[in-house]
Amino acid sequence: MAIAVFFANGYEEIEALTVVDLTRRAGIETWMVSITDEKAVTGSHGICVSMDKTLNEVNFDEVDMLVLPGGMPGTTNLGACEFLMEKVKEFDQAGKYISAICAAPTVFGHLGLLKGKKACCYPSMEDGLVGAEVIYESTAIADHILTSRGMGTAIEFGLQIIARFQGQEAADDMAKKIVYKA
Repeated sequence: MAIAVFFANGYEEIEALTVVDLTRRAGIETWMVSITDEKAVTGSHGICVSMDKTLNEVNFDEVDMLVLPGGMPGTTNLGACEFLMEKVKEFDQAGKYISAICAAPTVFGHLGLLKGKKACCYPSMEDGLVGAEVIYESTAIADHILTSRGMGTAIEFGLQIIARFQGQEAADDMAKKIVYKA
């Protein structure tokens, strides 16, 4: 079981790294993946992080979930990565987990993956959730698709990912361990 979190220059640091931190704490193999050939990726607030892999090093047969963090221009850069978009569509068609937070759920919307499904995203970007039933909760679960609203919902987003792989009890336990909403 592995999760791949995709990093593009301009990613939102908290959204990406919170998922990585929480899932690794839970013992879920989580890869930080650069969508470029460079292992160093700089976020939207100038924080440079070294990745575990580049996109061409990922064996997608070993991946159980794709995660797209938001941020600008990170979301735009993710959406422009044709190879990654093909993989997102393949995962969707196979019913495998895909998740996105902040502006990144609009990538799913533009690919036509949200039609008739509940979804949420960063406030003011809802038009990008093409065909979705837009909701205004912290996270939205629609079958194999998980979306979330932004930096302030990053912990809940990460806990929802843990729940998908290890069950709600494990996610609740992690929430207690990190003193989330104590």
